[in-house]
This record gives sequence, C-alpha cells and structure tokens, in this order.
Amino acid sequence: MRTLERWEKEKGQTDKRASAPRVVANKLTEEQREQVLNMANSTPYQNLPPSKIVPLLADAGQYIASESTFYRVLRAAKQLAHRLISQPTKHKRPEAYEAHAPNQVWSWDISYLPTQVRGMHFYLYFMMDIYSRKIIGWSIHESESAEHAAMLMKQACLDENVKPNQLVLHSDNGSPMKGATMLGMLQELGVIPSFSRPSVSDDNPYSEALFKTAKYHHSFPWLNKFASILEARIWGEQLVSWYNNEHLHSALKFVTPQQRHSGEDNSIRAKRQAIYQMAKLQHPERWSGATRDWQVSKVASLNPNKKMKTINSKKIV
Repeated sequence: MRTLERWEKEKGQTDKRASAPRVVANKLTEEQREQVLNMANSTPYQNLPPSKIVPLLADAGQYIASESTFYRVLRAAKQLAHRLISQPTKHKRPEAYEAHAPNQVWSWDISYLPTQVRGMHFYLYFMMDIYSRKIIGWSIHESESAEHAAMLMKQACLDENVKPNQLVLHSDNGSPMKGATMLGMLQELGVIPSFSRPSVSDDNPYSEALFKTAKYHHSFPWLNKFASILEARIWGEQLVSWYNNEHLHSALKFVTPQQRHSGEDNSIRAKRQAIYQMAKLQHPERWSGATRDWQVSKVASLNPNKKMKTINSKKIV
C-alpha cells in the first residue's frame, strides 16, 4: 500500500515492480536479426562459428553484432549446430560394470618410472582387481608395448585360473591397450575389453589411485631415481608384496587386498565388530550412538551410472 501511495505522489502510476514488462533498450530489431542470420549464412561464413565470424567481420571493417548475440540469434533460429560437413567425434561413456567377487573386473595401466638418465624412463605395468584392490599382475620394462601387456595378461589369468567370459579388463586408450597383440590375447583368453574415453582419467580411477599409492610410498626413489631396470624390478617386487599383504586399504575398511581377495576379511571385520560391541556393553557411557561400522560394500563399481551391467549375475539391467 505504501508503495502505491509513493507512486501516486510521483508523476504517473507506472508499475515499477521487477516483474513488470519492460522494453529492452538495446534489443535487436527484426531487421537487425535478419542481418545477423543472413551474414552467418552467407557464403564466406556459412561454415564458420560466431567465434570466427565476428573477428573476420572486424578485419573487414564491419560490426554486425557481438559474438554472444550471434550465438543467441542462431540458437533462436535453431541453427546453432556444428557448421562443417565433418561431424565432431562423440565418445560415449564406457560400459558400467559391477564386481561382486574377485576376478570379475580388472583394471590396468602403464606409468613412467624415472631413471638417472635424462629423458629415459622405465615403464611400470600394473593390473589390479577392482573388487579386492589386489595387484594381480605387474612388470617393469624399458618400453611400453602390446606384446609386454599381452604376456602379463596371460600370466595373470593363469595365476588366477580365469575362465573364458568370466572377466572384464578395463584400461585407457593407449596404443599398448588397443594393440593387435593385446586384443588378440584378450580374445584368446575370453576376456571382455573395456576402454576409457579419450583424455578422461576419471574413467580409470582404480589404476590412477594405485599408481599414486605406489609413487607416494616411502620406498619410491624420487631423489636418486632408478639406476637400472634390475633395481626398479626389485623395488616393484617389494612394493607389490607390501601392498597386497601388509597395506591396510582404507576403501576396504583397513584389511589388506590379499585378505579381501581370499575372503579372509569377512572374519576379520566380524571379529572387530564383536570387540566393539563388547566394549560398548562394558562402557556404554563412552558411546553416544552405534559403534564403528566395519562392514564394507559387497559391490565394486566401475564407471557407475543408472544402468549398471553386472558380471556373473543373474540380473543384468
């Protein structure tokens, strides 16, 4: 009411609310919109986006509209699309998989190891089980190749007694991952390949986390670097032994990957749970709520989305 009285004291009784309809002072006229469309569709510019049309017009001594206005007018006219004959490559999200037990989904990758020779690296190959986080296979070479990867994969499948059509192997899009030798070996072993999208590291999170753990381990020689490939392989053997058998993995509620892989973790976590329950019974005043939950997820997901594809499960969504 006071607002209306104030308006009445002023000249006129115009609706001054924010929601009141207003005429935009710098709004394009219909002729100006047509000029923008005609220019964008003219022969010199019909295959170019507004980000290139505007500077070229400026070079020619013309200003029709701003880049954002070109985009807005083209969008309203439903012409905001790829303007070349060639279409941009579309990379769909990789298949989503769930592992409910060991040896259903593996992840692998290759990383550099620094040497004392400038410009020279060794290459660390890691294959891990995403369910148990166990390092299934590893090797260190002076080069990266599909041949090395194929031999490592074959040995890992023999060690774990993997049957055909039992396993999914996920990796990025590097040449060793998609090499003919590696793909041929996967076909021979009956392993389903899965690949990340190009330049998307989040599609291979398990391997990325594993390499970070390895390179931040106190034994990694950041200062002295590796003097020889033998030294690198000795380090790798010690690291894998520590990681699989001693490392209390936070994602596994602090059991080792080997304990998780063998199923021993169930009894370990049940014992912890019982000890905490007993402690709460003896000293209930020290707990305001439930005791610590030592249970871990029974499912490990790779690139999860709304439509999950489950390996070795009766139900596939």
